[in-house]
Amino acid sequence: MAQLLFRNIRLFDPEVGETRPGHELLIEGGTIREVADRPIKADGAEVIDGGGRTLMPGLIDCHVHVVLSEVSIPSLESMPLTLMTAHAMKLMRGMLDRGFTTVRDTGGADWGLKTAVDQGLFPGPRLFIAGKAIGPTGGHSDPRRRTDYGVRCHCCNAMVFAMGVADGVPGVQKAVREEMRQGCDHVKIMMSGGVASPYDPLDSMQFCEDEVRAAVTEAHAFGRYVCAHAYSPEAIERAAHCGVRTIEHGNLIDEPRAKLMAEKGMFLIPNLIAYYAMRERAGEFGMSGEMLEKNDLVIDGGLRSLEICQRAGVSIAFGSDLLGQLQVDQSREFQIRSQVMKPIDILRSATLIGAQVLRQEGKLGCLKPGAHADLLLVDGDPLADLGVLSGQGGRIDLIMKGGRIHKRNLH
Repeated sequence: MAQLLFRNIRLFDPEVGETRPGHELLIEGGTIREVADRPIKADGAEVIDGGGRTLMPGLIDCHVHVVLSEVSIPSLESMPLTLMTAHAMKLMRGMLDRGFTTVRDTGGADWGLKTAVDQGLFPGPRLFIAGKAIGPTGGHSDPRRRTDYGVRCHCCNAMVFAMGVADGVPGVQKAVREEMRQGCDHVKIMMSGGVASPYDPLDSMQFCEDEVRAAVTEAHAFGRYVCAHAYSPEAIERAAHCGVRTIEHGNLIDEPRAKLMAEKGMFLIPNLIAYYAMRERAGEFGMSGEMLEKNDLVIDGGLRSLEICQRAGVSIAFGSDLLGQLQVDQSREFQIRSQVMKPIDILRSATLIGAQVLRQEGKLGCLKPGAHADLLLVDGDPLADLGVLSGQGGRIDLIMKGGRIHKRNLH
C-alpha cells in the first residue's frame, strides 16, 4: 500500500491545543499511520517537504445546503434536478477548495450526491446527509406560495426536492422512516420560524411535542439522531425535552435554555455568517424585504448566543448555512466568531467538535493513527492568525481528503 510522508512541518493538533514544530506524519492508503516528533522510518514512501508550514486536520462545516444554489429560494421552483445537481457540484468543489473536507448537509442533499462524491465522480467534501428538511404545513420547510394548494412534482422543482411537509404523529413517522430508507445520516426538523421562509413568524412554534418525539423515536430506531432548526428559547426547550440532539441557529437562546442544553449533552451549531452575508448582499439576489426584516431580528443575538452557550458549557460546532451565491463567504465565520471566542475554541469547533456531532471521533477532525487522512497544509499558524483559513483557500497550499491530494501548491 502506497505511503506518503510529511516532513519539515509544524503540527496543529486540536486535541493538544498548540502548534508544535519538528514533527512528521506518515499516511498509508487513506489513513494516518504514524505521527511523531522524530524522524519516521518509511523506506519507499513519497516525501512531501512542508517547508515549515502547518499541517492540521481538514475542516468540518456542520450546517450547509449544497443544493440550495439560489439566495432567493423561490427561484428554485423552476429548477430541474439536473441543473440543481450541476450547481451542487460547483458549490461542493468550492467548499473543498476552502479546506472543508467534510460537511453536514441539513436539508436537500441525498444519497445520490453522497455516493457520487464517494465514488470520485466529482471533487467534494465528505457528505453527511439529512435528505429533505421536514416541517409542518405552513412552517419553515413548506415551500408553497399561498396560491398553491397541492404539491407539485419534485423532478422539476429543486425546492420541493429539498424540503418536506409532515403533519401529525403518523405523518412524521412516515416521513422519518422514508429518510431512513433513503440512507440519511440524521433527520432535520423545523421547530420555529425561519428567515428564508416568507409566511412563518420567527417566534412561531412548529411541530408539537408528540410530533418531535415521534421523529426522535424513529431516528433512534435506525441509530440516527434529530437536529432541529430553532431560534426561540421556547422552541429550544421543547427540542431538549423531546430528545433532539443538536440545535441549528439558536440565536435567541437565553441562560436557562443554554443550561438545559448543557445538561442534556446537546450541541449548538450557530451560523453567524449567514445573517451578515444576507444583510449585506441578499437583496441584490432577490431576497424579499420581509425576509430581510426577519434577518435583522436575529442577527444581533448571534454573538450573544455564543457567549451564553460558552458560559453554560454547551459544545459549539462550526456552521455556515449560506445560500447560493453567498456561499463564497463560508470561511468568514472564523473571523466573526473571533469577536467572542478564542482561536483554539473556534478551531476545535471546526474539527474535534464537528467530529463529535457526526459521531466520527478519532476518524475526523484530529491527527492520530487510524484517522482519515483529511489534511490541510497552511501557510502560517492558524492559532496565531485565523486569516490563514480565510477567503477561498488562498493560503492553504495543500488539501488532502482520504489520502488523495485535491490541491498542491508547494514550491
